[in-house]
Amino acid sequence: MSKYSPITLRLFLSLLIFVGGLLGAIYWFTVPMIKSNVFGLELHANRQVLNVVYDLANRIHFNSETYIQRTLAYHEQRLRSIVELSENHIRAALAEGKAAGRSEAEVWAEVFQHLRQFKFGHDDYIWVAGYDSHILSHPSPRFHDKSMLDFKDPDGNLVIPRLVKLALDDGEGFYNYKWYRLDDTEVIDKYSYVKNFPDWGFVIGAGVYIDDVEREIRDQKAQAIVDISHALKDIKIANNGYLYVFDSQGNMLFHPNPNIHGRNFVTQLNPVTGHPIYQDLIAVADTGQELYYKWDRPDDQGNYVYEKLSLVRHLSGFDWYISSSVYLDDLKASSVQLSQRIMALGFFGLLAGVMAAFFFAEWITAPLRKLSLTAYRISRGNLTAKTGIRRDDELGTLAESFDYMVDRLRDNITTLNTRVNDRTRDLSESNAQLLRAVQSLQKTQGELKAVEERQRLILNALPAQVAYLDADQRFIFANREYLEMFGEDKRSIVGQKLAQVIGDKMYQDIEGYIQSALQGERVIYEYPLQFKGQDILTRRTVLPFFNEQGEVVGLLNLSIDITNERETERRLAEASKMKAVGQMSGGLAHDFNNLLTIILGNLLELQQYPDLPKSLSNNLAPAIRATRRGADMTRRLLAFSRRQPLQPDYIRPEVLIRDLVSLLKAPLPENVELKTCVVAGSPGVYLDAAQMEDALVNMALNSVDAMPKGGTLALHVSGFEAKPEQPMPEGYDEPVPFGLYMHLQITDTGEGFSDDALQKAFEPFFTTKATGAGSGLGLSMVYGFVKQSQGYIRLSNRPQGGASIELLLPAASPKLPGRRSSEIAKTSVIRGDGHALVLLVEDNEDVRRVVRRQLLELGFQVLEATSADEALTMLGSGLPELSGLVTDVVMPGKHDGYEVAVQVHKLFAKAFIVLMTGYSEPPPALSFNFALLQKPFTSESLNEAIQRTAGEGSGSENG
Repeated sequence: MSKYSPITLRLFLSLLIFVGGLLGAIYWFTVPMIKSNVFGLELHANRQVLNVVYDLANRIHFNSETYIQRTLAYHEQRLRSIVELSENHIRAALAEGKAAGRSEAEVWAEVFQHLRQFKFGHDDYIWVAGYDSHILSHPSPRFHDKSMLDFKDPDGNLVIPRLVKLALDDGEGFYNYKWYRLDDTEVIDKYSYVKNFPDWGFVIGAGVYIDDVEREIRDQKAQAIVDISHALKDIKIANNGYLYVFDSQGNMLFHPNPNIHGRNFVTQLNPVTGHPIYQDLIAVADTGQELYYKWDRPDDQGNYVYEKLSLVRHLSGFDWYISSSVYLDDLKASSVQLSQRIMALGFFGLLAGVMAAFFFAEWITAPLRKLSLTAYRISRGNLTAKTGIRRDDELGTLAESFDYMVDRLRDNITTLNTRVNDRTRDLSESNAQLLRAVQSLQKTQGELKAVEERQRLILNALPAQVAYLDADQRFIFANREYLEMFGEDKRSIVGQKLAQVIGDKMYQDIEGYIQSALQGERVIYEYPLQFKGQDILTRRTVLPFFNEQGEVVGLLNLSIDITNERETERRLAEASKMKAVGQMSGGLAHDFNNLLTIILGNLLELQQYPDLPKSLSNNLAPAIRATRRGADMTRRLLAFSRRQPLQPDYIRPEVLIRDLVSLLKAPLPENVELKTCVVAGSPGVYLDAAQMEDALVNMALNSVDAMPKGGTLALHVSGFEAKPEQPMPEGYDEPVPFGLYMHLQITDTGEGFSDDALQKAFEPFFTTKATGAGSGLGLSMVYGFVKQSQGYIRLSNRPQGGASIELLLPAASPKLPGRRSSEIAKTSVIRGDGHALVLLVEDNEDVRRVVRRQLLELGFQVLEATSADEALTMLGSGLPELSGLVTDVVMPGKHDGYEVAVQVHKLFAKAFIVLMTGYSEPPPALSFNFALLQKPFTSESLNEAIQRTAGEGSGSENG
């Protein structure tokens, strides 16, 4: 029989003709339409790109218009600051002159001389006029010390009299008028801020010339051309199309071809119309129609025969024309390419159709050939022949029915022999089952013995007391732990009553629980015991055991030692309490530091007031001392809450003890002997040396207070390694992890800790001293510093008398010493010269006022922002050169002080940066130098912080 039957070949040819005709019809009906639509889509894409660029240019124009308003607002704010700076200068000069005993006339002459020399911006200045329009101060000799009562501008308007009257009526305001530039005779528009000072009988004005403002706006428009150029240079339409910008005078503002960019092309003609091509482009602007013309190609320059289309949009705000330019051949290229791909797909589709038609014909006719061949084999007596066809269609059903009939025939023949064999096999199986049952019984008995032995081993290995009693409370079983607890053995305890084993007292204590269990209840209770001379606490569970009738026939007792568990719970509760108190203390310290900044700043300013009565001045010193004590208390609270700023460094133990001894020599009484011991090989640590010294001095002085009659104060330093195979040290505030530590112990021969002190010593404001003798923050500060340094602390009383405080601090490897801030301070010194501008960012208005005054006293001009969000907005709108930044760290809004510092350093690399904080989490890693100033602070502290960061462009103070 041949491989392919005639029916297979006939079906294959029919399918081949159908698939070929279908693909041919699809091609002739779709390809022409696709070419037309693709050309339209390419043309539409050209329009879309041009519209997007036009919208971008419109937005740039809108930004230029809003820039005018921002520029005027900026100049208004600057003019206010300059007049206010002049006011502060006058007041300071008057106070200085009065203190020096100089005459008022001399002081005013010097003040007006200084004001004449002050310049800002583009040769802008400050002028002062009396109420009679007499110029008291002006940098130009033409107007200085002259009466301007009759002076008029070119339009015939009085200038100075009108400004004086407006200032007297309004108090202050911004006014437009015409005036001369310095050393120039041309009169131009000017915009000034004028403020009345009734205490001195004159007005002060400062202004800017309008043409300077307009020059900034023209620069903004020039920047718009640059922005548009960056947006257009990489845009391509089709393959070689592009965008360009020109104005109504035919100036090419932007073109990707450098030979045309920046040229005037009014003489360039359109080969199609013969007119200047820029006029043809202007004529079709915003009409929605493309201009058809001919041009050369980059690879065929000078040959103006290639067809092009241009669409033009007019931007009236800038008087720009934005145009697209694309070759018609490029627009058609996509449709031609798509048609070629469709033809390729059609060819491969036809090929796939041919193969699919062949396999489909083979799939349909193959089962018929198998049925024919199987029927032939069965007709020759082969009853085991099968079609082997498994399909879910009619052919599969036919083949399955055919195979079923053959199977029934074969089964009928073999049925009788099968029945005889089955009966014989059943009899043999019965005999085998009886033998297996006997063997299984023997095996089960052995397994039961093994299970019982395993259960006994498991119960004896459990770290719990397990016992089983019958309903009469007699012991049936007890494991090893239970026997050891009550001093019994397994032979003597079986059969004894419960009261005989545990004793009458314990039985009376737990009898109620036993009776409840005998009533069918599950009972859990706790009971203290003594085991091997130690007090332990056990949790005991009594479970009733029921028979099939639901009656209680026995009790199962399970007891577990929970002494360590309870101790762990107690420590966790204590740690949670200390954490909650620390969080509350840190929050209070932050708010309290802001209040202390305001109080201290105002008290120090009041103390410098020369006319302050002596009786009031005597009251200021105690208030200032109290404020500084409050600042010290908040510092200790921050130490306890683990939020104090740290400057860690590697410390060797011998250096630490040597420095501590030098610190303690003076305050130690003569009747207290100081002993020190540093074990050789003791590891060093990496932490804040100053805070470590404060903590050790605090603990040492507490020990001295505990020895009023004298005694011995000992400092002992050694190494300690916590290893898995050794018992962990107990009594520390937290479990100590494995690792190497520096162990530091301070002991004294004093009165020792009371029980209450051992429990509450680390809590803030807890003290055993008399009222007023201590703040109660000493050991809480030590605790916070130790925890912030990843260490552990233990308090105890010595058996021979006195107290002991032990610290475990993680050991560290030596590191190269970093550059100290004091060394940085020597590299550069900055001074305010009256022109240096500082940005001050602080959300608290009272704190901002205090810091602003301190900066003015240091000779800086101050620009204020009430939040980090506002400061970043100001920086983004363009500020003049900043000399520095003073900012709070945490403020309301989306941003914080660190982000403002990063932006200021990016824009003004030489500006100093000072960060203020009420408390300090570890600052982020910044790539530039900054100073972290703790609130509250004085003007001197602010000046020192500014000097530390002056001139450093990179590197972190903390790094």
